[in-house]
Order: sequence, then structure tokens, then C-alpha cells
Amino acid sequence: MRVYLMVDFGSTFTKVTALDLESETLLGRAQSPTTVETDITIGLDKAMATLLGAGSFKQEDVCGKLACSSAAGGLKMAAVGLVPDLTLKAAHRAALGAGARVLCAYGFEIDDDITREIEDKRCDIVLLCGGTDGGNKNVILHNAKAISDSGIACPILVCGNRAATKQAREILESGGKQVYTAANVLPAVDRVEVEPAQELIREIFIEHITKAKGLDKAKALFNRDIIPTPMASLQASALLADGAGRERGIGSLLVVEVGGATTNIHSVVEPSPVTVQTVVRGLPESRVTRTVEGDMGIRYNARAIYDFAGRDRLTELVLELDPSIQPEQVDPESYIGGLSGCVGHVPQNGVEALLDVALAKSSVGIAVERHAGYIRTEYTAMGEVTLQYGKNLLGVENVIGTGGVFKYGERPEAVLASALYSEKTPWSLKPKSPKAFIDSEYLLYAAGLLSQEYPEIALRIAKKHLVRCR
Repeated sequence: MRVYLMVDFGSTFTKVTALDLESETLLGRAQSPTTVETDITIGLDKAMATLLGAGSFKQEDVCGKLACSSAAGGLKMAAVGLVPDLTLKAAHRAALGAGARVLCAYGFEIDDDITREIEDKRCDIVLLCGGTDGGNKNVILHNAKAISDSGIACPILVCGNRAATKQAREILESGGKQVYTAANVLPAVDRVEVEPAQELIREIFIEHITKAKGLDKAKALFNRDIIPTPMASLQASALLADGAGRERGIGSLLVVEVGGATTNIHSVVEPSPVTVQTVVRGLPESRVTRTVEGDMGIRYNARAIYDFAGRDRLTELVLELDPSIQPEQVDPESYIGGLSGCVGHVPQNGVEALLDVALAKSSVGIAVERHAGYIRTEYTAMGEVTLQYGKNLLGVENVIGTGGVFKYGERPEAVLASALYSEKTPWSLKPKSPKAFIDSEYLLYAAGLLSQEYPEIALRIAKKHLVRCR
């Protein structure tokens, strides 16, 4: 038996998953409250004791440990750019692809009010960009001065106009800031290059942020550096789609990850226009994409989902799920009001369980619609023209649901169905007729971690636990 332990230091719980590399099986999992405020290893040790106590393996069977973390809010970033639809969007893409959560983003010239907002967010990194190479220098230099004069204390990553990078760095360092530089995320208006910035974000996370969040106490226990949890999920998504070595992937996919605070969407599909006549606008799309909807968590942000969907729609969804329920039995407002004061609430009856399903369905529908591209028709002197903005997901072959709502909740297949194309919103380029799967053992993060060392084994384990929806 060769056991690898996959650890996720979550904001609430530290989770440990044990995988046997020889039999390529899941041996067990355990969790304990995360103890980031005291000593991160306390919660880890408790989870490990529970897992070892189950008796499926012994300590001496363990030959490797890998870890990711979203403890203390995960990797939190602010993005400052020039034009919101261009450089700022490229910066946003760089941050998300590196496993960060973008708490705030600003375009054009920033002022004292904005720098104070960034200070209040207590971000881990500020991403400063703006201007294509050889283009506008004034805005990025203005923003560098505003940040330099502020109380922002986190590292600043400059990845804008190459002609202004040196001067921006000097301005920031004159204000005592810790500065890193990377290649421009938008060197030309039709070219996005986020990989150098993403690599540096990972290095900053490892070098500085693991220490700030108390993770340095656990760092020596693992084979490799601790990475952000969303990065592990993104790696798993690419692994499942593309395969590894002689183990084939399953093809293009969309992964829907519903949590208490956010809903994360990952897609792996070649960018394409809807038709050969369609005119594509905006930044070139990436093949591998991640978005985070920070207002779509089904506990911390249940009120925001309620405000988007509305009382009538949530009630309607519950009645569709179970026609035997009477409308007067459904009170979304009271239920959601209770969640605000108790985010750990577990449904106590059938109606509450279906209200959770309704919240999750609404969250997934909104999050995937934001992730997907859309089309619209314009009329010109040459006639009707179809314009496409964002990523075309119509032909995605697989949709996968992962997270607690899919493993433990009611009607997971109904929740996942909200990710699909609907004739009610024909402009939204959501997947039209994919195969649907549930990550039955909540293993994607673990597969992403294991893929760093054993990608083929990780892929086979992940595929083994995908359950096809009927």
C-alpha cells in the first residue's frame, strides 16, 4: 500500500483525503475545524487522527503529502487597470487563473477613496496594470503614485505597459512598497499573455502569503509548496478534459463548484464563434477559464441570491421540484433570513432542503450565465450582424458538479441542470447538450493536487468517481 494524503486547509474545515496509489482507490477522508488563528497544524493533526482511527491504513503506509489552502479567505487580490473591457479584464483573468479571488477591480485613474477601499479589503496582492506595450503610460504611473502614497501594505505586482514598468516600480518603491514585475498581461489589444503574471502570483503566495496565514508551520510537512485551492480545482479540470500520458481525458468540460460563500465555474474548451458569420468582440478568450462569483454562495450570500431570483421564483422552483407541497408552506424570506445568522445551518425538513436546492439552482444559473459568452444582433448598413462577446460554451461535451451541495444535498442533478442552455435566455452561450456528471466523492481538489506528481493515476481516480446523471 502506497498512501498519499491530500490536504485542503479550508476557511472553515481542514480536510484530509487518503488515496492508495497502488489500487488507485479512495481510502477515506476526515475533517476538523481549521485552526489558522492559533496553529494550523492543530486542526490538521485532529483530522489525521480521525482518518488513522478508521483503520483503513497505517501511518507507515503514507509516502507522500500534498496540500492546498483557502484558509483565512484564500488568496485575495485587487486589480487596478486602464480600460475595464481590456487591460482590467486581462488582469482579472490573470488573478483568477492563479487561484486568487478578486475582491475589487478598478479602471482608469484611482484616487484616495479607492486606495482606502483597497486598504479596507486587506488584500494579499495588488495587481497593477494598464496600457499596451508602447501605449498609454500616464494612467499606470498615476496609479502607481496613488498606491505609493497610500497605506496599502501588501505586495504590488506590476504587469502593464513595458515602457512604464521601470518607472512605476521606482515610484512604488519610493513609498516603501514591496514590488514585483512581470510581462504585460495585455501587450497588444488582440493578445492576452497572463502566464508570466500567474506564475509570479503563485511565487508570491508561496513566499509571503503562506507565512501571513500561518501556513508556514505546515509547509515542511508536504512534498511540494502549498498552492491555492482554486488552482488545484483548475488543474483537475484541465486534467479531466485533456488526459495525461496514455490515459485519455473526457473532452471539453464545464465544472460547477457551489460553496457557502462563492460559486466557482471552470471551463476547458477551445474558443470559437457561434457561426462562421458571427463577429467576435472583446479580448481573445482563453481555452482554460475560471470565474468566481463572490455574491453567489448559498449561505453567506443567500440574501444576494434571493435578491437576484426573487421570492416568487424561489417558491416556483420548490413547487416544481415537489408538486405535492402547498405554496403557503414555502417561505423563502424567513428561511434565508435565518441563514444570515447561522451559515452552518442544515435543512431540518423537506421544504428547507428544497429551498436549498432552489438557492443552488439559482446560483448555478446566474454564475454560468456570467461565465459564458452571449450574442446579440445589431443592424448595420450592410444588414443584420450577430456579435459574440465572451466564450462560446454551446458545444461543451461534459458538465460536472462538485462541492457539498452535490455530494450531500438533495436533487444534485436538478442543480446541475441550471448550468445548461435555456430557450428562456437564447442569447446566453451555455452548454446545449452535454453529458452531466457529479463528483460523487468531492475529489476534484485532491485529483488536482495529485496530478502534480502522478497525473495518470490522479486522472483515473477522478474519472472513477464521476457519476453520470440520468
